[in-house]
Amino acid sequence: MDINEALSIIPRSLISLITLFIATKILGKKQVSELSLFDYVMGISIGNFSAEMILVLDGQIINGVVAILTFGIVGFLISYLSTKSIVIRRMFFQTPTVIMQEGKINYHALKKLNIDINDFLEQTRSLGYFDLNEISYAIMEANGKLSILEKDEYKKPTKKDLKLKIEKESYPANIIIDGNMMYENINETDKSTSYFIKELKKKGYKTYENILLALYINNSLTIYRKDDFIHKEDTLE
Repeated sequence: MDINEALSIIPRSLISLITLFIATKILGKKQVSELSLFDYVMGISIGNFSAEMILVLDGQIINGVVAILTFGIVGFLISYLSTKSIVIRRMFFQTPTVIMQEGKINYHALKKLNIDINDFLEQTRSLGYFDLNEISYAIMEANGKLSILEKDEYKKPTKKDLKLKIEKESYPANIIIDGNMMYENINETDKSTSYFIKELKKKGYKTYENILLALYINNSLTIYRKDDFIHKEDTLE
């Protein structure tokens, strides 16, 4: 490949990137969240078309653009039709599978999903369940994610169960990120910028370059310093 061929990849890459962005916008947020099998196949195919459009220099770039946009539109149409038809939804996006029901393992479901008991145990442990006796239902979702329903005796009591006072919850606001005051986040709180500056001064902070994160939630300001954690070279040895 000579220098001219190498330089010709630059505009092809930019066109490919723009086309991919348009196709992703057509498909919607679903394509960049948890993928179903259909979404995965669509993503792989579109990525392959994009690579060919960039690297196959003797091919017409318009062919790649048309292929990517066609797949994007087809993916959008199938996603839309799946909201109208349960048959289409089951055909392209599959359905959840119950692996455990009332504390009993469905062996046939494991065989159907082509996973063994060790794979299942690994997934339950990753969700914090080391003892299967705590699980009432385990469901493999269409996107391959495992959902767990605990047995009643292992469920954590809520404030409602304990008849405790329920306070209004507030959304956490990142007031300072990596030494920078986040004014837009402050505007979303019930406090002013001057309030936080005053609170930071009370805590001994006249400047913020050593603050990694200042988090405000439930009328409380928590500060994480950049030097809070001192790494020891032999910690993991």
